[in-house]
Amino acid sequence: MATTVHIVGAGLAGLSAAVRLAEAGRQVAVYDAAKIAGGRCRSYLDTALGITIDNGNHLLLSGNWAALDFLARIGSPVGLSGPDAANFPFADLATGRRWTLRLNNGRLPWWILDARRRVPGSRAWNYFAPIRILRAPSSTTVGEAMVCAGPLYERLWRPVLLAALNTEPSEAAAGLAAQILRETLVAGGHACRPLIAMAGLSATFVEPALRFLVSKGASFHFGWRLRAIGLAEDRPKELDFGNVRIAIGPQDAVVLAVPAWVAPDLIPGLQAPASSRAIVNAHFRVEPPPDVPPVLGIIHGLTEWHFAYPNRFSVTISNADRLLDEPRRALARAIWREVSILTGLPYDLPPWQIVKERRATFAATPIEASKRPTARTRFRDLVLAGDWTATGLPATIEGAVRSGYAAASALSGASAAKQLQAEAAKQGFGLAHGQHPLRSPRSTVRSP
Repeated sequence: MATTVHIVGAGLAGLSAAVRLAEAGRQVAVYDAAKIAGGRCRSYLDTALGITIDNGNHLLLSGNWAALDFLARIGSPVGLSGPDAANFPFADLATGRRWTLRLNNGRLPWWILDARRRVPGSRAWNYFAPIRILRAPSSTTVGEAMVCAGPLYERLWRPVLLAALNTEPSEAAAGLAAQILRETLVAGGHACRPLIAMAGLSATFVEPALRFLVSKGASFHFGWRLRAIGLAEDRPKELDFGNVRIAIGPQDAVVLAVPAWVAPDLIPGLQAPASSRAIVNAHFRVEPPPDVPPVLGIIHGLTEWHFAYPNRFSVTISNADRLLDEPRRALARAIWREVSILTGLPYDLPPWQIVKERRATFAATPIEASKRPTARTRFRDLVLAGDWTATGLPATIEGAVRSGYAAASALSGASAAKQLQAEAAKQGFGLAHGQHPLRSPRSTVRSP
């Protein structure tokens, strides 16, 4: 008798779990309340703009081994685009100054000895300030571990950590910030090359995953919202979707890959992060000038990161709860003013769209981070996946994929943590016991 793993949630966490389980020969059934797959990592045709946009801008790095491994497994035909080196252009709206942070590939950071590669006005010893973060207890904040002030903090540490954590760094968990630093800047430039899904998130991540799973015989059920999980004898016995009830056989299992605010209502006694942070994305239908970099970090502005795509210009603002009630057109005008200043594009507002993600990520504070559950639950054959689970990373694409891998490992009876360490080692990374990546993984990365 064939066994089935029922995966509730078709975001990247659920899809990555499904891919690993299908590879292992398990029959997979995927359910999602939405009409399409992808969750927060998807593309859609925006009728106001008349073009396809992503529901959020996501910057990956070459050290994101799990995300790159996932793309390789599903045979993504488009891959990710990025430079051959870890170069990060920045612009300061307050002073008009521009510079490019240029990291060398190796773990020995000799780039900090070269003033042309550093943040303007900084000195080599300034870059050792985050060492205290690496040694700080997980219960402390970044603000308690290092001084969150000064030119280098404003021009480097704050924008980098804010983008990764989606929480003001001074309030964020030092443990999460430390893991980000270990896997990126501490690991060396080879792990920090910026990567973008230029073809769109769905074309890069979601559609290839769906094709792969279909080839493995997976079934999909969209527009199905899980109402309850029937639990008996310490395991799931039924999935209640309202008009449809799915029986869970004795050899079947369930992966619950739903948002953090949904899971506790489905699993009695489950603790999960309850506080969230918003992200605001703005999209403008305009052809970016050829000299505009694909990714640009902004200092002293409303906007924080600019993304130049072939047919649009997109902007991301993290930790954006303060902007949720702002009128959309006024917000679009304020954002476009900064874009026009930095690009030389006309001041007149082009066709635009504002996307406000109210609960984009869990708040990466020590209190909320301590609530993150592991993949295993107290019920047999019922595991969790999601970037809000205990991946060791903030809520990112990389964290979502790792959570899916951990869920698949947990159902196989393996230790999720040990399995992830083994996966990282296989890709050429040493993540166990505080070690760091040694080289770039196999991937579908393509330079423009």
